[in-house]
Amino acid sequence: MNFLTSHQIKDCLDYASGTADRTGDIIDTAGYEGVVFLVKVAAVEASGTNSIKVQQNTANSTSGMADLEGTSISIADDDDNQIFAIEIVKPLERYLRLYVDKDTSHACAESAVAILYGAKELPTDNNVDDTVTSEIHHSPAEGTA
Repeated sequence: MNFLTSHQIKDCLDYASGTADRTGDIIDTAGYEGVVFLVKVAAVEASGTNSIKVQQNTANSTSGMADLEGTSISIADDDDNQIFAIEIVKPLERYLRLYVDKDTSHACAESAVAILYGAKELPTDNNVDDTVTSEIHHSPAEGTA
């Protein structure tokens, strides 16, 4: 089994900088054991106090999203160019999303992907037009890439 056929990769937050709170795309976890949200921050403005967290809902809707207890991770002003990961194992509700809580006065730039794992049906397909492009190479020989 290899990673790309046993995991689903989803773009959930396009790169952007600013001071306004941001919500990631809703991730449908049906058919998966769990999901890891990977958040990459670029420059965090001095004195910035930002955080990320995960929310859930029983419906595929932004209305009614509720924070998941204990999922908040602080992003300090000296956390430039770091990656933050939040894993949700066996979510209690089907739909999850990442939430970036900004302090409204200090800019922070971030993007995120969600990786769903423990697929009940294999293989998964990670080639999604204009979103994810993937290739698998088994024991490739040296040579021109």
